[in-house]
Amino acid sequence: MTESMAWLGRDARRARKEGMPAVTRRQRDRLAGMVAHARAASPYYRSLYRGLPERVEDPALLPVTDKKKLMGHFDDWVADRAVTYEKVRAFSDDPDRIGQRFHGKYLVATTSGTSGRRGLFVLDDRYMDVGAALTSRALASWLGPAGLLRAATRGGRFAQLVATGGHYVGFAAYSRTLRAGGWRSKLLRAFPVHTPMAQLVAELNAYRPAFVVGYASTIMLLTAEQEAGRLHIDPVLVQPAGETMSTDDTDRIARAFRTTVRAMYSATECTYLSHSCAHGWYHVNSDWAVLEPVDAEHRPTPPGEYSHTVLISNLANRVQPFLRYDLGDSVMLRPDPCPCGNPLPALRVQGRAGDILTFPTHGGDPVQLAPLAFGTLFDRTPGVELFQVEQTAPSALRVRLLPAADADPERVWQTAHLELTRLLADNALDHVTVQRAEEPPRQAPGGKYRTVIPFDRSGSRP
Repeated sequence: MTESMAWLGRDARRARKEGMPAVTRRQRDRLAGMVAHARAASPYYRSLYRGLPERVEDPALLPVTDKKKLMGHFDDWVADRAVTYEKVRAFSDDPDRIGQRFHGKYLVATTSGTSGRRGLFVLDDRYMDVGAALTSRALASWLGPAGLLRAATRGGRFAQLVATGGHYVGFAAYSRTLRAGGWRSKLLRAFPVHTPMAQLVAELNAYRPAFVVGYASTIMLLTAEQEAGRLHIDPVLVQPAGETMSTDDTDRIARAFRTTVRAMYSATECTYLSHSCAHGWYHVNSDWAVLEPVDAEHRPTPPGEYSHTVLISNLANRVQPFLRYDLGDSVMLRPDPCPCGNPLPALRVQGRAGDILTFPTHGGDPVQLAPLAFGTLFDRTPGVELFQVEQTAPSALRVRLLPAADADPERVWQTAHLELTRLLADNALDHVTVQRAEEPPRQAPGGKYRTVIPFDRSGSRP
């Protein structure tokens, strides 16, 4: 049957009302369907799943995948044989095509992710519709009829704090909505996360959004502006996403804006993965996703313990299946029912913390830059395979780059250096020195790359 937005919303409500047995039944059936589809349409998965049972309902039977493996087999990975790496890369290198339909039917999204390695992702309408339906369902449950009415009386405007200038999923989806026109496009406005803070504050004050949605580190910077009285908006909901938040962080946001705060734990690979509740737990949308906390050997981590990493399976996107995909985060499943009453699995997230860099201006006042400002800068720089920015002193940065195999290292550095100095100058930080490192990006003991490393004022490096 055609899975319309209305049907998807009704099905999600019905599954949650019926409880976890109904959710689990949907998860098993959708996983089996996605595995069968991947085997039939993707040469990569056909080879990877050779020897597995005909019907797979248990994700533990599947081999683990990750960004590096899938990107290395891109042309065999995608389930649409007309889609190739070179075509998607050419499309994503053109900023004029942000939000356009690739091959007339797909959304293209790029990301550097927590590893700093660029990913090219192709998302179909089914995936986007599932995400929209689940987010709408979460919004209604967070605010209730009274909250939605308050939002309507304040104009219903959404301020989306997004990375612009590239095919990042938030900006690409926003751009597609604008291209489509209609009433939805009139309620949305994107605010670039790399906008100088004073300008961002002035624009938000003029816009007066009912909803503020965007990267957690940027929202924390805006929280300080609201506390200082320079920002004075009164949204009915603030929704941080993309980076780890503590309950202290969300409580601080709620106090500053006197509003409801609900966060998301998600990724471009699965934007609808989870939504938070009033008790600060992320509830996994298990009817459309599988989440597995595992140890270093990919064995299940017991509830109540933080995992080494987490594996996810997106049960909606058919053009580019993500099955048992290593997201690289450390999570902990709640061992008992959440007091909010939501039957979906609840978790806390330890990984993907947003590291904000703080610099002194010429006058000595602090200026803070969110890590996403650096991440998007290098992500849109052609030829960057991996990057790492370390603040080695209050006014000094050291940049480690790993150029792509077919890139000219000197040209990559010149472009990156030009963009980085422009970012600093736009924020009155033209005195900050930028050093090119000879060594490549460094891994942490656990194998991950921190793409942004703040200055350690305690004198000890982690």
